[in-house]
Amino acid sequence: MRADLVVYDRDGQIALITELKNKTGVTAEWAAKWRRNMLAHGRWPAAKFFMIALPDRFYLWNESGRLSPELLAPAFEIDAVQLLKPYIEAKEGSLLEEEISPQRFELAVAAWLNSLLQRSFSPDQKPDSAWLKDSGLSDAISGGRLLYEVPL
Repeated sequence: MRADLVVYDRDGQIALITELKNKTGVTAEWAAKWRRNMLAHGRWPAAKFFMIALPDRFYLWNESGRLSPELLAPAFEIDAVQLLKPYIEAKEGSLLEEEISPQRFELAVAAWLNSLLQRSFSPDQKPDSAWLKDSGLSDAISGGRLLYEVPL
């Protein structure tokens, strides 16, 4: 089993596991069921956060160090279009699945995460800090490192 993107904190512990789905228009209920099914069918290491990233929405769970296959609503639902817009060139700023390849989507999410890791944003790329601060994600991953396709 592999995770699409894994962020380690400054101490080398897994802070965030991110699964990418190049699908749009899904609900928080769909994301919660997908997360539950995925976690129920695999061995996942402890992580502070778990995120399902879609071109139009991010669903984030605060796992508090454990990944449990319970049916839990995401703690945060984020508009991904605005977050990813600076990292991808798409027709009229749209990130619809037919307009973006899975590879471009993965690179856009990775670039966004790297900017959080390094806290390096240009003035027009400032993140929506309310949910990042409220969730604790920004502080948890700052100064960490990102890996692709990590075997778990």
